[in-house]
Amino acid sequence: MAEGVKHFYDRLASNYHLIFEDWDASMKRQAAVLGALLERECGVPSAPRILDCACGIGTQALGLASLGFTVTACDLSPASVERTRVEAAKRRLNVRLFVADMLDLTEIPDSNFDAVMCMDNALPHLESDEQLFQAATQIRRKLRAGATFMGSIRDYDTLVQERPVVQEPAFFSDQGRRRIVHQVWDWSDERRYAFHLYITRELQGGWETQHYVSNCRAVLREEFSRILQAAGFVGCRWILTAESGFYQPIVLAKADRTP
Repeated sequence: MAEGVKHFYDRLASNYHLIFEDWDASMKRQAAVLGALLERECGVPSAPRILDCACGIGTQALGLASLGFTVTACDLSPASVERTRVEAAKRRLNVRLFVADMLDLTEIPDSNFDAVMCMDNALPHLESDEQLFQAATQIRRKLRAGATFMGSIRDYDTLVQERPVVQEPAFFSDQGRRRIVHQVWDWSDERRYAFHLYITRELQGGWETQHYVSNCRAVLREEFSRILQAAGFVGCRWILTAESGFYQPIVLAKADRTP
């Protein structure tokens, strides 16, 4: 994955939790939704073995570990992996952690996972269909036959029609002081945009704004389904937010063959 994406998440790692009103509460809500899906899809008698291949600071990995899942997690950002390590220790959770890019998961010594997950719009950071296929191939090789891939991306089927330029600001309160989080999307063409993330906080004596920028490519659901099929997956289906209760569309697919 591009060095710029790694730099973005390295810079953001210490403040990533600030994009949530309450990170711990969000972690629990997401774990409840995703955990129920994984238990249904994996169909194993004991705790499913999960690989989170774009774990960030651990929002899903930590939540699932707290529910008893056996979790291995990795990210291309060393700072994000270290943040996950610290947060896991605080919560006395056992999560095996590695620094690895989803384009090359050979750093992960284990395989035959019951599920691999890639959440939070991580896949659209990849710059081409070729890179998406490479990532899907790497993911397939970490799964046992019949195991599950679960990912989430923004609803680009709608967004490419609307091409929004601003994500509506969210206003939070931190012990009586205001925090404002919003994004500006700068589209370079109909499928690519730079997103500018702003976190503005009221501090004693004034305000402070942190600015982070990275790039995404709008990935349509049918396109990604075809890529998953080419990489050895079958039964690809999408669950939209209204059905799942998760904040992004979720894709599920089964490992059929090794490409």
